[in-house]
Amino acid sequence: MRRAGIEALFIFIAGTLLALVPIGIWPAPIFPVILILRLFLFVLPPVWAAKRVVSTRREKMSRRFWLLGPGLALLCGLANALIALLLGESLPLGGPAGPADLVRFGAHGVAALSITAFSVSMLQTFGLLLVYYTIAVVCTRLANGGFMRFTMPAGNGRVTL
Repeated sequence: MRRAGIEALFIFIAGTLLALVPIGIWPAPIFPVILILRLFLFVLPPVWAAKRVVSTRREKMSRRFWLLGPGLALLCGLANALIALLLGESLPLGGPAGPADLVRFGAHGVAALSITAFSVSMLQTFGLLLVYYTIAVVCTRLANGGFMRFTMPAGNGRVTL
């Protein structure tokens, strides 16, 4: 379980760092592929973690799967805040939005950033991650054989579906 979470965190960090690469570096034909790759790296961590967790034979939706999504969201939210503080935030299409947020705390004028604005931004990101990661982990687990399990017909020749 821990290893799956760490692998998912590294996937999220790779996607966040890829978003910080300036747009001008990518050749025009490759840029749409980079955008799709960034989307894939944002969507993949909870699915990856839910698929990597080895469960017992009869386990369906246990508490650890319900907590995997929020736990991953917390880890990825903290990693996102750390990257924003040290390297800065990214623009929607890619590239840095400005200097690192830690530098912007002491700045004046347009580049200034208050701790309140930073906190609200990180809480919004965490809320998005929390909702998506929880839904993605639960749906991945249910699609992976933990949804409807019943035995038919009754008797010696039972088949479990």
